[in-house]
Amino acid sequence: MSLTLRRRRVVIEVPTTWTGRMKAQAVRTGRRMAPMADQARLVANRRVEDARYRVAPMLENAAHRVEDQLAPKVSYVLTTAADRVSPVRRKSRQWPMFTLMTGLALGAVGYMFYRRNAQQWTDHMKESASDASRWVSEKSDRTRETADQAGATMSSTADEASRKMS
Repeated sequence: MSLTLRRRRVVIEVPTTWTGRMKAQAVRTGRRMAPMADQARLVANRRVEDARYRVAPMLENAAHRVEDQLAPKVSYVLTTAADRVSPVRRKSRQWPMFTLMTGLALGAVGYMFYRRNAQQWTDHMKESASDASRWVSEKSDRTRETADQAGATMSSTADEASRKMS
């Protein structure tokens, strides 16, 4: 129950119970705090907006890192797990690598044989050259001896002919 006093234009209610008095006091305090609450709301809205401006680029960078770094790794792990779990075996993709490695090995063996044969040929040519030079030297010596003998024979024949003519 409340007691109402009416004056010309103002109506004042006076509460008669303790709860009514508390309610009236809370209403008066609310009216006094309203400007401060409005100001606090504006400050809070401004701070929230500032925080959003600061946090938005960080969230975007984090999203790009997840997309560029983490997602491929997670995708690889999931794909590998799916391959291991799958009952259907996929075709092996290792045969091209096997073919490549076999070709490289055969090429390396062929190169080694080529180098060994080239070295043997070079050694053989050196021996052949030394043999040829020895042969030429021996032939030259024989030719000189033959020429000396022929010269000696001619000289003696010329001496005899000259003696007979004198």
